[in-house]
Amino acid sequence: MKIDTEYQDFSHPELNVQVTAIGGSYFMLKEARLHLNGENILYLVGTAIFDTTCCGTGGCAYALVPGFIREWQYKTDTDGRPVSRVRPVFEERIRKKIREMIFKIESVHQVDFM
Repeated sequence: MKIDTEYQDFSHPELNVQVTAIGGSYFMLKEARLHLNGENILYLVGTAIFDTTCCGTGGCAYALVPGFIREWQYKTDTDGRPVSRVRPVFEERIRKKIREMIFKIESVHQVDFM
């Protein structure tokens, strides 16, 4: 049996749940897909609030891209969250195209890749 090391499991976060971090908190607000070159790409939209830092307050909206979807929610993790199999995006020209697409759709300040 061939092991597919190109893909990895991604546990879907709960949406609209505050996660407290050292400098503030964040929320994942939305989960969506893009269609590119015959494949679907999973991305999430979140917002971060910096209100407990030593250097001021602020916030930002962002998108997080786990990658190309191979298997959609094919199992659950130990916390009961759905898990999808994804292939991370490493090619810079494809990342650039995905960023452009997301910036046209979403009001975010940055697009990050896992």
